[in-house]
Amino acid sequence: MKFLLSGVIVTLGLLPMTVQAQQPSLNTQVAAMVEALRMAAPKTGKVNDGYYSEWQVKPETLKSWSKFCLKKEVSPAEFENNPQIARQVVNCVVQRELKGQLEATNNNETQAVSRTACWWMTGKYEGCNSGFTADYVKKVLGYYQKPKIST
Repeated sequence: MKFLLSGVIVTLGLLPMTVQAQQPSLNTQVAAMVEALRMAAPKTGKVNDGYYSEWQVKPETLKSWSKFCLKKEVSPAEFENNPQIARQVVNCVVQRELKGQLEATNNNETQAVSRTACWWMTGKYEGCNSGFTADYVKKVLGYYQKPKIST
């Protein structure tokens, strides 16, 4: 009986470490989300479509994001022509939003990614249940999950 009880205690003691080891790190999740948003960005086919970088960010959005992330405003041209700055800003914003949604959904990764993708497109975490926005969210989720399937 003593050995059985010890085994249960050891097993229960290891359980939190096992669960924790299976959860991807926030950095891994953010990197996957940043890439999924890039890949799902609408392709307008126009050179001067009013959106900037591979993530298709609006200039007015870019101003507040660059101030938040870089502590300075970045011009649309600088954002467009400097992939490192673009990725740094997008990474920063995605980290803030995805982390918040992971907390809001009790670490439901699929729901957090979907809500973050909806926010990315509309500015709201909900309401992307039909039409173009629903298709976009599904596309982002598919790209987000793809690397995990192939590993």
